[in-house]
Parts: sequence; C-alpha cells; structure tokens
Amino acid sequence: MNRPANTSGYFESHTSENKEPPLLLIMMRLNIKVALICLLSISTLTILVLYSVCGNTENKNWNRLSSKSFDLSIPEEIDCDINGEYVIACRKEGDEVYLPFSFLHKYFEIYGKLATYDGLERFEWSHSYSRVYHPKSKYDPRGVFMYFENYNVEVRDRVKCVSAIEGVPVSTQWESQGYYYPTQIAQFGLSHYSKNLTEPEPRRKTIEDCDKEFAKWSVSPTAKLENAYDKKLATNVLKFKTSDSYLDGVHLKLDHVLYFVMSVDIMLSSNSSFTVTLQNRETKNIYYLHYITSDIWITSQDNNVYHGIGSSQEWKKITRDLIVDLQKGLSFLDKDKSKHKIPRSKIKIIDITLRGTGAIDNLTLSSSEHIQQFYNAAEWFVQHQDPETGGWAIPVKRKLASGFHDLQPGWYSAMSQGHAISVLSRAYHHSGGDIRYLTAALRGLKPFRVPSTKGGVRATFMNTYHWYEEYPTTPASFVLNGFIYSLLGLYDLISISPPGQAEEAELLYNQGMLSLRNMLTLFDMGSVTSYDLRHFTLGIAPNLARWDYHVTHVNQLLLLATIENEQLFKATAERWIGYMSGKRADHN
Repeated sequence: MNRPANTSGYFESHTSENKEPPLLLIMMRLNIKVALICLLSISTLTILVLYSVCGNTENKNWNRLSSKSFDLSIPEEIDCDINGEYVIACRKEGDEVYLPFSFLHKYFEIYGKLATYDGLERFEWSHSYSRVYHPKSKYDPRGVFMYFENYNVEVRDRVKCVSAIEGVPVSTQWESQGYYYPTQIAQFGLSHYSKNLTEPEPRRKTIEDCDKEFAKWSVSPTAKLENAYDKKLATNVLKFKTSDSYLDGVHLKLDHVLYFVMSVDIMLSSNSSFTVTLQNRETKNIYYLHYITSDIWITSQDNNVYHGIGSSQEWKKITRDLIVDLQKGLSFLDKDKSKHKIPRSKIKIIDITLRGTGAIDNLTLSSSEHIQQFYNAAEWFVQHQDPETGGWAIPVKRKLASGFHDLQPGWYSAMSQGHAISVLSRAYHHSGGDIRYLTAALRGLKPFRVPSTKGGVRATFMNTYHWYEEYPTTPASFVLNGFIYSLLGLYDLISISPPGQAEEAELLYNQGMLSLRNMLTLFDMGSVTSYDLRHFTLGIAPNLARWDYHVTHVNQLLLLATIENEQLFKATAERWIGYMSGKRADHN
C-alpha cells in the first residue's frame, strides 16, 4: 500500500507500515509541530516589528539592515595590551575585539563623529579634517587668491584686534603684547579682496552724509552741533563740541539690526570719542564701543571696549566690523574667548554718541566693506616698507625648533614678501595703475636676492637649487608652503606688471620652479607630507605636516598645475590627496 512520504525524517525508523504510531510518538510529533509553528510565528513577528520600525526609511537602509548577520554573542570586557606599553579597556564579542574610538583618535590621529540621517544613526570616520579645493579654471592674479575667500583672519584667536589706527590685524602669534605681522596682514587683505569678488554687492544704510541724509541727533543744552563746510575736504561735515562731562554728548538713537560694518570719515581732537552702543537682544546687556584719540590698540573694562584711532588730530577714514570689535574687547581680559561669542543675530545698535570736539562725515552701516579693508592692507605695505632692503620686517623673535638658530627681531620672510607682493599687485590692478603699489611690489624683490645667512630669504639646497625661506634659519629649514606662496607672489607681479618691468621677478620665479620640480618629492613621507626638510638639514626625525598644512600643499600644487603644464604637480597632488583618506605608499 502506498503512503505519503514522511516529511519528518525523525520517525522513519520507529514506525511500522501496518501499525499506527504509539501515543507517545504522536504527542512528540505534535509538540515539534507546535514548536515549529511557534518559531515561525516569532520569526514572522520579528520581521513585522523590524518592518514597522524601518519601513518608513529609504530602501537602502532596510536592505542594509536585512542583509546583516546578527552576532548574538554576549559582549565581555577585556584588557587590550597596546604594544606592551600600556593597557586599555576593550570589548570582545565573539571573535571580534572593539577598541574605544577615543583611543584610536589619539593614537592614529583620525577623526570621527556620530551623525543621524533619516532617523538612523551612523558613525562617520575620516583620516583628515581639511578640505581640498580643486581649481575650476587657470589661476588669475587679478582674481581670487587661492581659496582665501573662505578666510576670516580677524576672528582668529591669535589676532589681538584689528587696529583702528592702521585698519589691519594685530598679531599675538609669537608675542602676547601684539605686533604687526606682515603675513597675517597680507592674508587679511587677500581674503577681503577675494570676498569682494565672490560675495554679493554690499548693502548699505547711510546714517549721516551731511548733504542728503540728515540724521536726527539729540543735542544737550551744553553741546553744539552744526553742519559746516570743510575747506580741506571741500565738502560739508558735521562738527560737534560738548562739555567735558562724560554724561554729556550728542546722541543719535537707533534700532538697527541688519548691518554691522561701520564706515565713517572722522576727525577727533584730544579727549574726544565716537561711541557706538550695542545691545544683546536676548539678555538686554548693553555694550559700549569707544573709538578714542589714542595710540593704544585695544583695552576694555566691564562692558566698555576702547579702540584707539591714533593721536593725530587729522581727518581719517575708519572701517570697523562692530561685532569683531566687540568680541575682541570682551575677550581682552578673559582667556576663555568662547564665553563672549555673541551671534550677529542677537545684537542691535541702539545709539551713537559724539563727545569732545571733532567732526564726522559719510557715516554708513553696511553688510560688508571688503574692498576698503583690502586697501587698508595695501596701504600698510606701502607705508611700512623698508626703502633700503625692500622688506617688511617681523619685529619679534622666532624660535623654529631645537637645532636652528633663533631668528632675532627684524628678520624677513619669503612668505611675507610673496604675500605682500600678491596684495600690491592686485592693488595696482584694481586701482587702475596707482604706481605706488607697483613700486613697492618691485622693491619687495630685494630680499630674494640676498642669502638667508646675510639677512635675506634665499637659501641654496645642495649648492644647486635656490629656495626662498619662510623662516631664514641657520641651517636652512626649507619650509614648503611658504616657498610656494612666495612663488605665487612672483607670478602675480609678472602677470600684472607693464612689459619690461618684471624681468627680475621672472628670473626668480623660474629659478624657484626649477627647485620645486627637483625637490618636491623630498617632502613625501609615504602617508603624509613633511612641513620642512629639517630631517635633512639637522639629521633628525621628519617634521610631519598636520592635515591643514598637508592640504595646503595639495591645494598649492593643484593651483600651480593650472599655471604650469607640469605632470609632476598633478600626480603628486593626487597621491597626497590619497593620503588624506588613509592610503599609503607601497612597501616592499
């Protein structure tokens, strides 16, 4: 007699063809079937729950979840011995061992963060924290300088303030009292020049122009205010005079929240001031920005911030970012600068006060004044160049590293010279040919002729290749990024100079490019770049470039590749980009 195939398999050897199975076996069959049904039901329920949780996410997330094999191993805490040097707490799950990312971050200098997308959390890992900028076209010395439109030099912690006397940053990088650092001033100028080309036209509100716009000033009985003609400026100006009382003054009430870059033509006598009152719209705290006749850069007391505009009682134009001036003042006496960062959206201008004796004209508030800030930098280089050496000296001591002789105050930097020439070249172009800028740029070539051992910036590698030193140390240091910046300055001058006036710049540029082609690979460490060549000149371990310097090397090479048809630059840049995502040079 034919019977259905036995699907259980288990009972085949225990049943008879002619006998019904015993009751015990029937019960066992039923129990297993029930168990199978229950297991199937639990599996179905699990799938439904997972679908209900993840069904509203993108298909790729569900596919990723459903394709995983789940390790049900119970995690346990274990110790991890790191190279026999120290022990850290780790976790073991099955055959896998997991180390804390905080340890990996410090040990390998890698970076990571938790992020949430479409309701799902994931961990994002990266080997570097910097960004590569791929040029969209050939570099134009009349246009944006590299990617400096992204720079905000004045808000850096190592900037004490933007001087109201000169209109340029005051550095604290190597001296806490503050000093004018040509490299920083040039970067300030180049960033504002670049922003002027990439950002929308500034939006301005005229507060007082003594001609068409007459503001509603409030004058106390002991003060005097008049609209009068100034022979020197050949225009009407607003003249004021108040008593010596600090409470006395000429006031203009405002309720302004849009633009915080102030520009004004101003002339103050001694013991006079121009005060802008700001208010935090949330906390209602009041802050006072005082622009005074003084040679101090900045000082503050409580909610009063003082910026000196100089002691000379002559007309001058000042352009001030009021928010930057406020932040620098509030952090002046407090090392924890983060406490005083107030968003622009939280601030409003509520008053302008004139005290003492003086005059103003062309008072405006705007969204930006980039081109004026650029010219502040260009003028600084014209006014502060040494006419004999052609250089812009760094007035503070610099100790690069053990093994190098210290640079004493008054040293020159090829990077400063090159950056300054880039600023002056653009000023010559933008001004329509103001010869002062071209003359200063051409004079700035002088330090390139002088060996670094004799006060210039030129070093020679292996008695063959000329190198322009960012830090003209003894022995030579051969810093890569500063050298390339100096080459860009030379190229800028060659490009904007009238025919026949930049032969020396062209010679210096060609010598530098020859050196770069032959020395570039010396900076390749196989997984990152070297900041300089101290491992060669001092015979010590390489000074590896941190990622922001590494990516500067990459960006500089990508830019040079648009100027020079040089495959070496392109190939090297691409290899160095690979290092930023964890790639390494081949090993044997």
